Amino acid sequence: MIRSICFQNILLADDGSDHARAAIQLLLKLTLSPETHITVLRVFSSQQAAEAFPLEAAVKETCTLLQEKGFNAEPELLLGHPAEKIIEYAEQHHPDLIVLGAKGLRATLGILLGGVAQQIIEYASCPVLVVRAPLKRLRRILLVADGSPNSLHAAECLARFPFPEQADLRVMHVLPPHYQAAIPEMPYAIAVEQPSAVSEELAHQSANEEEDGHRLLARMAEILSGSQLKVKTVLEQGDAATEIIEYVKLNRIDLIVAGSRGLSRMRSWLLGSVSRKLVHYSGCSVLIVRS
Repeated sequence: MIRSICFQNILLADDGSDHARAAIQLLLKLTLSPETHITVLRVFSSQQAAEAFPLEAAVKETCTLLQEKGFNAEPELLLGHPAEKIIEYAEQHHPDLIVLGAKGLRATLGILLGGVAQQIIEYASCPVLVVRAPLKRLRRILLVADGSPNSLHAAECLARFPFPEQADLRVMHVLPPHYQAAIPEMPYAIAVEQPSAVSEELAHQSANEEEDGHRLLARMAEILSGSQLKVKTVLEQGDAATEIIEYVKLNRIDLIVAGSRGLSRMRSWLLGSVSRKLVHYSGCSVLIVRS
């Protein structure tokens, strides 16, 4: 049994690619409330004008798949640039969630994220779920916690997301790398070991950071307590993106949930550097939540 969520209006960008089909399969795994409305949007260029009828038929076929699962789905066909039209449509209709594949039909071989997905993640004003093919399951979910408002909002969003009850939910926080004070070389002297003031200060700072990390994880776990899922907390140290991506690979994570921007001073950035790296290099589906 799967819980209902607050998402009442979902925009599904369907371009017919393998990744778009994976996005459809993900939605089919969820049981949304009867009030949920899914718009299946297909954007085509002027060069594809002659293919308008087959494209419309393909979109209607997707709607039929969703309707057979009890969803309220309707097709939408627009002419123009995909990223521009998807963002424009979202601004006009205010979906609670945009769902799309990581790469389109014309993606360059070897790239990890298509240009349309990149632009939508950067500029959409609502949560964006980027799905990677093949989608085998949706069981292991990792929430990235950094203490930012977007991170807290991601936890609140995740607490209402309709994951299967057997889903394995983990919350991860990465402490800053541990720095050691530089000790001058003394090749001809016998050093007497004694704690320096700098070393003591670094140790004190490290202990405070670890304590803050545990408090943050406890706070996030409390937010997620209403989800009725078992929550496991993970505390690591090092470069945030590197540690998260490594953890994802080792633990076969199916979906990463992260805020769109962390505590970076670059307030003009819509997507933080860590979130951007996770979307590009994690190798799994990613839900980016923007407050």
